[in-house]
Amino acid sequence: MTRFERWTVWVSSVTTVVTGVVYLWLKYVLVSDDPFAVVNSPWQGPVLKLHIVAAPTLVFAFGLVAVRHVWRHLRNRIADGRMSGLTAAAALIPMIATGYLIQAVTDEGWLRALAWSHIGLGLLYAAAVLLHQFTAAGRRARMQRARTRRQRRRRHPGRRRAQGDSRAAPAA
Repeated sequence: MTRFERWTVWVSSVTTVVTGVVYLWLKYVLVSDDPFAVVNSPWQGPVLKLHIVAAPTLVFAFGLVAVRHVWRHLRNRIADGRMSGLTAAAALIPMIATGYLIQAVTDEGWLRALAWSHIGLGLLYAAAVLLHQFTAAGRRARMQRARTRRQRRRRHPGRRRAQGDSRAAPAA
């Protein structure tokens, strides 16, 4: 994964999960003093809107890494982080579907089932991505990335100098 892809996945995941958990707390945990209140907090609406705006960036980020990272690792049978990565992807796809359906369904029973499914899948996705960071980005993966960077530098020794990098060693 490139640095841009990694940052896109992490920023969109953290933003979506945090806004989702805050909304969960505002809607289901917090209780209003007013028995006639429609919402439990004045922040409930804005946090939901932030969640709805942040979620498409997560969909974009998953699409960004699906072929270059997920498919490549499956095809090459890379074992580091496979279960956590597949769990995250398997939770993400129905989580996206339930998130969109929550906005379209009007039946109270279906809406409740979709909402609790979305919450469960979201928490599973968050746990799997966090676990994936520790299993796939372990010592062996960091060493492999460093080895790849060193090999690229050896293949193109004059590249830095040609680009005007002052850190490059002078020619011998």
